[in-house]
Amino acid sequence: MKFSIKVTLKKDVLDPQGKVVQQTLQNMGMDTLKTLRQGKYFEIDINENDEVKATNKIELMCSKLLVNLIIENYEISKI
Repeated sequence: MKFSIKVTLKKDVLDPQGKVVQQTLQNMGMDTLKTLRQGKYFEIDINENDEVKATNKIELMCSKLLVNLIIENYEISKI
């Protein structure tokens, strides 16, 4: 079973890497760019047939390692 996890910084958290990318793109002439924030993306293929169990395992992976719950939000989708 395959899942995707999209991780983004919470809205109140500063994003210095995203700011550098945004400024670089603007310096390259992309003057219509308003804002840009950077995140992380994971695709995980898990050997589990029960969707509830698989989702619980993915949630555990996120909370234990993949996501810093203090400053990041995440969204899990089944692929």
